[in-house]
Amino acid sequence: MSLTQEDSFGILTRVGPGTPMGNLFRRFWLPALLSNELPEVDGAPVRLRILCEDLVAFRDTEGRVGIVGAYCPHKMAPLFFGRNEQCGIRCVYHGWKFNVDGECVDIPNIIPPDNFAALKEKARITSYPTREAGGIVWIYMGPQKLMPDLPGMEWLTLPAKHVHTSRWFHKSNWLQAAEGEIDTSHISFLHSVLDVPEDGPDRHRLARDGAPQIEIRDTDYGFIYGARRRFEDRYYWRVTQWMLPMWSAIAGGTDEFIGAGRAWVPIDDYHTTAFAYQYLPERPYSQSEIKEIESGGAFPPRSTRGATRLPHGYVIDTFLPTANQGNDYLIDRNAQRRESFTGIWGVNEQDRALQECMPSLPGDQTGIVDRSGEHLVKSDLPVMFARRKLTKLARELAEGKEPVAALQSEQYAVRAIARVSPIADYNEFMKVHGNEGKAASRTPQQSTVAAPAAN
Repeated sequence: MSLTQEDSFGILTRVGPGTPMGNLFRRFWLPALLSNELPEVDGAPVRLRILCEDLVAFRDTEGRVGIVGAYCPHKMAPLFFGRNEQCGIRCVYHGWKFNVDGECVDIPNIIPPDNFAALKEKARITSYPTREAGGIVWIYMGPQKLMPDLPGMEWLTLPAKHVHTSRWFHKSNWLQAAEGEIDTSHISFLHSVLDVPEDGPDRHRLARDGAPQIEIRDTDYGFIYGARRRFEDRYYWRVTQWMLPMWSAIAGGTDEFIGAGRAWVPIDDYHTTAFAYQYLPERPYSQSEIKEIESGGAFPPRSTRGATRLPHGYVIDTFLPTANQGNDYLIDRNAQRRESFTGIWGVNEQDRALQECMPSLPGDQTGIVDRSGEHLVKSDLPVMFARRKLTKLARELAEGKEPVAALQSEQYAVRAIARVSPIADYNEFMKVHGNEGKAASRTPQQSTVAAPAAN
């Protein structure tokens, strides 16, 4: 199938209400923010933007999380400045109050007229269903009658101390960020060091072969692919899971299994919220391991909790990376000459330095890559496969065919695989090790449930 820049990437990158890709995203539960960003009932709200919609999240008096439209429908005042009190958020301009369902429950600046009930119904604001699992507040923005279960990922079923989740601000369209997850060749370059110790991390020691042989298999939930690298007289296999619409399960080391991956949730067409998960199925994390994760060397990057104003004017609350375009991602040219391939310290910081600085479409704001000049090669097969699959699913949805993956949550109970093996053939390798890519399929633990959407 030949896809032009205009039709293919227009479908893939535009995510607002009514767009093909925006509609596809809205068929799935999406991460919205971390549960610990709303640590207390009646606490401070959090400003979000998801799929081009300005939103506010708050935890009400009963512990329920509401994600509602960002503005009071009276005078369009921002609800972020509202009072979170007695099971609702009250606009401080004129006192109008809204609950987690988006219902207007009080209009105190008028004497109730005969049509007061109808007036309050007319003042209802957008609200979306939420769930909490895996340390994340999830949002469903699609048709109520099609609302699926949460994806059956293994880490959503584990005790809290077995799981670490994080999020941060990624200054690009979701697609160029997500494609880094399924580009296995780049780890041999972008994330490499110049002198690899024999006892160094697997990604340095085993991934010196920068031209992996790749096999892809389509699945209902996305696809799975194996990347085979030469390593001494054997092969280093990394088997990656790609789950719709934008999840990854990435292989870690070859010793103790550590589950890990990312999700890339579009803020709008030009910005992304990145989520990372990491988990240990059999034991909790130690304090030293948590400290290592949060040091910023991999995922998440070094970052600070803060607010940023988007070009259209809305401010969102997020985690702002320390290394960014404004400081050239803290590149150290001496380190680049003597130690690392890039001279940039952290794994995600290396990714963002390239992904956030790609050329943008002419005449558009910064964020969507102008791909007219790219030349893809064999190692880009997963990227090409993902583009075609997503485009196909978005087009089919526009024709009325729903994505199967959204309704088959149990298929998300998968793991990535990392092995050094003498086996050269992918099918043979998966016959021997394929069961390592399966996880227990259990119902996700859910701690909070908000009522159905009222759009």
